[in-house]
Amino acid sequence: MVNLKTTPFTDIHIALGAKMAEFAGFNMPIQYPTGINREHQIVREGVGVFDVSHMGEFWVKGERALDFLQYITTNDLSVIPAGKAQYTCMPNGKGGIVDDLIIYKYSTTKYLLVVNAGNIDKDWEWVNKIRDSRADFSEVILDNASSKYGQLAVQGPKATELLQLLTDADLKSIPYYAFREWSFAGVQGVILSNTGYTGAGGFELYFPAEAGRQIWDALFQVGEPFGLAPIGLGARDSLRLEKWYCLYGHDIDDTTSPLESGLGWITKLDAKDFIDCDFLRRQKAEGVQRKLVHFQMLERAIPRNGYTICDADGNTIGHVTSGIMLPTTKVGIGMGYVCTPQAVKDNTIYVNIREKLQPAQIV
Repeated sequence: MVNLKTTPFTDIHIALGAKMAEFAGFNMPIQYPTGINREHQIVREGVGVFDVSHMGEFWVKGERALDFLQYITTNDLSVIPAGKAQYTCMPNGKGGIVDDLIIYKYSTTKYLLVVNAGNIDKDWEWVNKIRDSRADFSEVILDNASSKYGQLAVQGPKATELLQLLTDADLKSIPYYAFREWSFAGVQGVILSNTGYTGAGGFELYFPAEAGRQIWDALFQVGEPFGLAPIGLGARDSLRLEKWYCLYGHDIDDTTSPLESGLGWITKLDAKDFIDCDFLRRQKAEGVQRKLVHFQMLERAIPRNGYTICDADGNTIGHVTSGIMLPTTKVGIGMGYVCTPQAVKDNTIYVNIREKLQPAQIV
């Protein structure tokens, strides 16, 4: 673990007996003694807390902040009001994706970008490169505040009820993909965001890193009646895959276009001009050659990243990008790119697992 970055909660994870491993340069908990399957169920049925302090935070400010963000991202940021968040991605100028991210809109001149942990340095270099390459963006203010923030994701059907005990902000009045900056557990200026990466509901909390222990302790002081438990990155992956959420570096990356990867819904080609918009307009008109599909195994088997996907005759038609055995149903599910003619709902495809073609159905 030499030279790995830590979060405000690393010592807590170790004390709780978590299995620790490197992730995006950080020493992170993969699972606790309860195990991934149980942690998955806790979030689906009750409430769990994830340390996601490894994520990156960039401030973008100034009179041209909106124009800058409209140019470097695919979604239309102009349509959301202050206090709302938006999921989007940054195209790389070559038809691929620099990163997917969430943008929090404070005003037309102030935004917070939350980027993937493994892409912090790459994203920071990219936004500065674009800002510095255009005279009309020269006054846009960029601030990498990643090291200043801690972040906890409190997820599950009981999350809101638990969190409400620690703030006088009316959490039920905060719509999905909206946020408030409020006092929480005695800490001022905590961002309470009705977002998450599990599909189970709940909030993501952003706060000064030095306040992390205070917030963690407060959560567990009130969380016992709710069955609150710490959850590792293993269950975070199974939960997001069960919900079909993409993971950067697996399902999307610098070689995949938003249209190939099912992110056409955040690619507003008719609303504005942005990096790669002409390429993506042509791609949409001509049709993509491959598509990211979701599938479930028809027999007991686990698809893994990198496995080949074939047709019934054994011809390669794509590859798996993510896959697991679901803790809930004990069915193998996965995501992968498949050539467009085969990427049809209900179509049977075959995953090459140890030289055996295992059938799966696109769902």
